[in-house]
Amino acid sequence: MASANNDSMNKDSKVAVFGGGSWATAIVKMLSENLDNVGWYMRSTHAIQHIKKSKHNPNYLSSAELNTEKLFLSNDMNEVVKNYDCLIFVIPSAFLKSELDKLTESLRGKIIFSAIKGIVPETGNIVGEFFFEEYKIPHEDIGVITGPCHAEEVAMERLSYLTVVCRDESKAKFLSNCIKSHYIRTKISDDIIGTEYAAVLKNIYAIAAGIFHGLGYGDNFQSVLMSNAIREMKRFIRKVHRMKRNINNSAYLGDLLVTGYSTFSRNRMFGNMIGKGYTVKSAKLEMSMIAEGYYATKSAYEIKEGNGVKTPIIDAVYNVLYLRKEPKKIFQKLTTKLS
Repeated sequence: MASANNDSMNKDSKVAVFGGGSWATAIVKMLSENLDNVGWYMRSTHAIQHIKKSKHNPNYLSSAELNTEKLFLSNDMNEVVKNYDCLIFVIPSAFLKSELDKLTESLRGKIIFSAIKGIVPETGNIVGEFFFEEYKIPHEDIGVITGPCHAEEVAMERLSYLTVVCRDESKAKFLSNCIKSHYIRTKISDDIIGTEYAAVLKNIYAIAAGIFHGLGYGDNFQSVLMSNAIREMKRFIRKVHRMKRNINNSAYLGDLLVTGYSTFSRNRMFGNMIGKGYTVKSAKLEMSMIAEGYYATKSAYEIKEGNGVKTPIIDAVYNVLYLRKEPKKIFQKLTTKLS
């Protein structure tokens, strides 16, 4: 097996995915287009047996046909970590720490990519910083996979674009080559902190878009919200990590737009329920998937408070989700702050 300790990824380096949800399933499908051996850790033994038998994930993205001859499926995280070099984590951020607590195998010497798009609630860190601080993974061995890209459209093989991010360009290129295909186009970037925060923030803005939709606001207003959201995102990211970046690139603006507008967006769906009168608890119970933006809102609010960033949209979502304030009044007030 190739060692991930090399300065660059070897073409024989082995890639594994951790997580059993829709986006994890989509990434496994992408990898299977190019690789003969893809590791896949998921907790559910039932799901593993079903995939082996039917070539479909029974719970998520069931329309995607999987090439099981190329898959090494296991519910033993340590087994997968031990045998693979490049590890892609797609476990929801709310459960990442508890899942990783099962590890006895070391992550040192592994290449870690996050496709989680959330903040680890126990630490308040984006996923890359969590791996750096908690597991001492060097920044050069940490990367991000970001959109705009919905898992459902990957299943349908509709043309999609992804950005693969890592400080070490060779590792970004390696994974980019692993996931590109006739329906997936890729580009690489070194803005790991900026793209991770963008992926976190766009989920919060999608919740805002959903709340406004649930309250009866139309497309004309939604465009104003998205225009303000990208400017708010720019202020936030510049404050936490100042570097030269084009916020209008697809990893930032593109991901925001698809998450804010698409009917596939679970965060927009969650917000829509809140706007229609659901409580936070009832909306979470009704959804079969995790709305990462719910957990991200609290952490983003705390970060912006510590950095003095002006974020009226994040503030409004926080007031509704965590302070239990009435959505109609809070979001009506928000409309006076947008331009």
